[in-house]
Amino acid sequence: MRRAVAALFLFGISFGYVEAAVVAYLRAIYDPIRQRIHPERGPNDLFPLITSQQLADAGPENARRLVTEIGREAATMVMLAAVALAVARSLHQWIAAFAIVFGVWDISFYAFLKLLIHWPDSLATWDILFLIPLPWVGPVWAPLLVALSMIVCGLIALRSDGLRGTPLQWTGVLTGAAVIIIAFVWDFRNTTAGGWPNPFNWPLFLIGEAIGLSAFLAAARRHGASKPQVYPGSRKPRGS
Repeated sequence: MRRAVAALFLFGISFGYVEAAVVAYLRAIYDPIRQRIHPERGPNDLFPLITSQQLADAGPENARRLVTEIGREAATMVMLAAVALAVARSLHQWIAAFAIVFGVWDISFYAFLKLLIHWPDSLATWDILFLIPLPWVGPVWAPLLVALSMIVCGLIALRSDGLRGTPLQWTGVLTGAAVIIIAFVWDFRNTTAGGWPNPFNWPLFLIGEAIGLSAFLAAARRHGASKPQVYPGSRKPRGS
């Protein structure tokens, strides 16, 4: 397990740097376009977003870059899933390993962005997180909280040999994840139209976190209770 966790952390940290470097290059390409369209915006502001029409008007190569960027995001998820698969021996371990490497990658990404381009200005700074299937936006605090939750839960699950919960418990975990995603895309009509983001839907986000974590902890308690108890100094389970 130690070697597997070390590999996941090393990959997540190094891939976080690669992702931050790509964003640094993209900022150099798109910031001049943003400045022409929104001269009133600050140099580090990502919003208002450039609309698809504005992007096309700036040159056909920009529309092609957007398609490339969406493909890169999809490939990123495949790479994280692939390295998790390489260290896992079962489906449950794969999910746990993916949660760990995803969380480490996301936190490392923001740390290296701060190092490379001195962004974000604070944890309250708004970011665009993903483009698939809709733009995910929110303050940096939110994805970092999700990433930290994924790392902690992934480590617990991996240590438990891929934690196996009931269908109801895993439905709760997936429901919590879905609610969190809805919180991130809640304002997509406004942001994709070039508007300034409305206040982040923290209540919905925290409800999603609470549902997912409660379901996971219930699965962890059930898994721990199902293990045979052993008397101190004895190799025999109780009741044997």
